[in-house]
Amino acid sequence: MSDIQETVTQILVEKIGIAPTEATLDANFIKDLGIDSLDYAEIVMEFEQTFNIRIPDSDAERLQTLGQAVSYIEEKTNE
Repeated sequence: MSDIQETVTQILVEKIGIAPTEATLDANFIKDLGIDSLDYAEIVMEFEQTFNIRIPDSDAERLQTLGQAVSYIEEKTNE
């Protein structure tokens, strides 16, 4: 597990109370983890603060799984 994946998982565990075992790369935020739109907005803001990146709304809407979020954050932090 990459450092970014570990951090993203930790954010999800702390913010929405999922078990770390639920945080698989193919876990869908809404269908599998039960995140609503308000929780999702808070999580995106937490990603931005934690990784010191900006996630435009148009990009945030496309991030549907934990794996997609990890890949996106990896790309943004390597720019």
